Amino acid sequence: MTTDQATSAAEETLPGLRRTVESARAKAVATRSRRAKDVEPAAVDPVARVLVDLPLAHLDRTFDYQVPASMADAAQPGTRVKVRFAGQDVDGFLLARAADTDHAGQLRPLRRVVSSEPVLLPPIAELAEQLASRYAGTRADVLRLAIPPRHATTEKKEPPSAAAPPTYDPAEGRAAWAGEGPAAAYLRHLEGGGAPRAVWTAGPATDWPRLLAHAAATTLAGGRGVVICVPDHRDVVRVDASLTDLLGPGHHVVLTADSGPAARYRDFLAISRDRVRIALGTRSAAFAPVHDLGLAIVWDDGDDLYDEPRAPYPTTREVLRLRGGIEDAGLLIAGHACTVAAATLLAEGEAHLLAPDRARVRERVTARVAGASDAELARDAFARGARIPATAHALIRDGLTHGPVLVQTPRAGYAASLACERCRSPARCAACRGPLRLPGPTEPPTCGWCGTASPAWSCGTCGHRGLRAPVIGGIRTAEELGRAFPGARVVSSSGERVLATVGAKPGIVVATPGAEPVAEEGYAAVLLLDTWLPLARADLRSGEEALRRWLNAAALVAPGGEVLAVGDPAQPALQALVRWDPVGFARREAADRAEARLPPAARIATITAPPDDLEEALLLLDRPPGCEVLGPVPAADPKQRAVLRVPARHGAALARALRDLQRLRSARKLDAVRVQLDPPTL
Repeated sequence: MTTDQATSAAEETLPGLRRTVESARAKAVATRSRRAKDVEPAAVDPVARVLVDLPLAHLDRTFDYQVPASMADAAQPGTRVKVRFAGQDVDGFLLARAADTDHAGQLRPLRRVVSSEPVLLPPIAELAEQLASRYAGTRADVLRLAIPPRHATTEKKEPPSAAAPPTYDPAEGRAAWAGEGPAAAYLRHLEGGGAPRAVWTAGPATDWPRLLAHAAATTLAGGRGVVICVPDHRDVVRVDASLTDLLGPGHHVVLTADSGPAARYRDFLAISRDRVRIALGTRSAAFAPVHDLGLAIVWDDGDDLYDEPRAPYPTTREVLRLRGGIEDAGLLIAGHACTVAAATLLAEGEAHLLAPDRARVRERVTARVAGASDAELARDAFARGARIPATAHALIRDGLTHGPVLVQTPRAGYAASLACERCRSPARCAACRGPLRLPGPTEPPTCGWCGTASPAWSCGTCGHRGLRAPVIGGIRTAEELGRAFPGARVVSSSGERVLATVGAKPGIVVATPGAEPVAEEGYAAVLLLDTWLPLARADLRSGEEALRRWLNAAALVAPGGEVLAVGDPAQPALQALVRWDPVGFARREAADRAEARLPPAARIATITAPPDDLEEALLLLDRPPGCEVLGPVPAADPKQRAVLRVPARHGAALARALRDLQRLRSARKLDAVRVQLDPPTL
């Protein structure tokens, strides 16, 4: 048979094959319809309202299914179910049971109840709806963040019995919080079942994990539950130890990704089954299904670890704020620093300020700035250009006589960037034009992008072969301090080697922001280097973030210790550090942003997509009043990004418009665009 004959024969059989497939499909549909009619519905509330687990925005609504009588007991609100949807079996959550439906035809029955365990509590379902509305997302995306995957073996095990109520006197909490403003009244409200909201700026040398544990214990004594969110595992360990010491074991669970699937699901069930009422963890713990929530705590809310990288990109502070409103629970936004968002809550009267007495702060720490002031230049003629001036050397020398000294440097590595020694042009890789850096003292310059070594580098501008390091990393800093103080022990904490604690013996600890280990008895002194570098970031939150990092390091000082920052004494963020005035700085930042029509005075969203899709999305968007479109500008190739800005009072309308846009594009089967409201950075 020739090729043409074979093609002709195949074409003749195709209509017959199509008819056979269509006939089989029609028979299957008829069979399923007949079986659906034959299924006996549940006697009470035979209609199940199911949210299908599909990422399509136009399907973010409930669909009605019939509850078979055989599943009537297991199919309860909050359980996982399987349903038939668009010709396939899909997962879903049963949100509610009802007596009737608006659907005109025959309802399809539930395929099966995956588990009779109600893992989606009504407050979490309401929280998912509010977060999806606020961030222009879908409830299915939110619930993937809120509910861990099922672990069947763990679910079938006999649950442990609840621990006996702890013997805790709330008067202990009020005594521990003495000196922190109106903290006693705040704790009394929590104990009495109230829902007070507060912003706490913890002072230096404060045992904040123990104070948070007292706030949790006070709430638990009033018969209600607590959620505590901290940025990372090291903070989890500290608060975990304080809770165990105060209440004993068995009264709280820890929810982190490090626990593993089985342990995490076990602890999730302990909370969901109301065996435990205190949940501690990182950002995902904000969704912990604590019964009768009385207090939600977020520590160091400005940390970027709280910014969820998955859609719809909520931040932990906002999750807990919304959840507190749903469950009529108290809120405590705590940290050594104060974010602009927290200061806005204070300004709007939504929260009260808890702060240490000024006299108490002055007793605990002395902070100053070493730089090119007239007084510094009079003492040290080279202070203008010195990275570690004589004043800093004196601070380290004196501190080593009393205990360990912390030196914070903003960059890890050896030489984080390189430049020509003669003309100061940035050193670039010949292969990809990436920035060169020095991985170590004996290694050649290496590209930070492609890893290519350039031992014979020469400047493309002037031909000079010499290199200088305008930005020095933590390893190089430790090396320099080791030479300057030959008798001192020098350790580094950064990158992949982060220390949790250090002892009380004298020594120099060089750490990057967020990697500072806790000293057993506090640091005798804290030195902050290269303060210009975090302030030079092209970011809306550069000043706020720089002050947060400095305050977190300075707070590790021992009572009576000294903090020295090397930088420009006139810089507002450094002045706020000297005065230990995070709230005042945040209020000034908020005022400056309001003048520039930036958050929180405005609400901002970004749309990122290929140029044609972005143009189409902007045409389809029903813009709310006062909406400005900034850009588009290049994003990750080949995409572009447009910024939408509206006054804060129209923020909800912008979120609604963007959610409708996503639904419209999804229904028309158009390519998805990335929408993010309240982006942490532009």
